[in-house]
Amino acid sequence: MAEIAADGGGGKHKGGKKRGKKMSTRVDFTPMVDLGFLLITFFMLTTSMNKPKTMELNMPVKPEDAENKVKASQAVTLLLTKDDKVVFYFINSKTGDPETPQITDYSKGGIRSTLLRENKSRNPYVDSIAIYKEQLNMGSINEATYRANANRIKGWKDGLIVVIKATDKSNYKNMIDILDEMLICNIGRYAIVDITPPEIDMLKTVNLE
Repeated sequence: MAEIAADGGGGKHKGGKKRGKKMSTRVDFTPMVDLGFLLITFFMLTTSMNKPKTMELNMPVKPEDAENKVKASQAVTLLLTKDDKVVFYFINSKTGDPETPQITDYSKGGIRSTLLRENKSRNPYVDSIAIYKEQLNMGSINEATYRANANRIKGWKDGLIVVIKATDKSNYKNMIDILDEMLICNIGRYAIVDITPPEIDMLKTVNLE
């Protein structure tokens, strides 16, 4: 608070004139310091800290390892190419040969639509993740419970498995975009591997290599 103190230097000059008293002010900042500490304490208790967001990447140790072999009906291969295009193909479960490659992009109606459709056709429980997410937002379950249920559903044994392969003409943004699609489409099993010479020849047939 501010205080006004009277200066005791009043009196008369030699000429006989009375001199007015000088007033001095002093501002007490103690209440402001208290208020500052109260504000700091308030923001410390009410502000939530940013939590780092991570994404799991599945990298096969040996492509020829028998443990990495999956059913042809489960897998889809994505080839990241130039001009922000994605070429994807399935393996014929009877012949074991690649089926006709298809070209799409990273739009909502592109590769995302394909991944959502194929994952839902193989994983009957994938829609339950949205229910657990809603329960998490409502506070019915905690984050640990949500993650445990989501990971269990994403790891369904007959669910879709995505194999991601990038060409030299793709860019880092393409890889980030396709990893985002894995998260959006609730695909829990995917791997990033090197592209093979036959796949490079495949891209030449669609003028994307």
